[in-house]
Amino acid sequence: MAIEGQELAIACARAAEQIQAEDIRIIDLKGVSSLTDFMVVCSGTSMPHLKAVMRDVEKEMVGNHKVHAVNAEGNADSRWVVLDYIDVMVHIMHNDLRELYGLEDLWANGSEVEWAE
Repeated sequence: MAIEGQELAIACARAAEQIQAEDIRIIDLKGVSSLTDFMVVCSGTSMPHLKAVMRDVEKEMVGNHKVHAVNAEGNADSRWVVLDYIDVMVHIMHNDLRELYGLEDLWANGSEVEWAE
């Protein structure tokens, strides 16, 4: 059975954590957003770090869970990458852009998912 929803969001967060992504948060958006059920937001510190986080999250999802992103928007040079797994969207952002756009504030109606062990 395919991994999905909160379980997939947590797997993405853990994969990002393995490569030292910073300030990883999962927001439950069920009933709040028509775009996705869960949003994972994390920060990278440099272009190479953003690329590494994106690569490793994708590798982990395909390798261990047989789940492919249906879409990937942006690239490390744009300092904001989104991996779209339908019910989970993973935002990998450079620290500066994360502060500028304040996604967590935009989705303040969602509830934070505790995932760290």
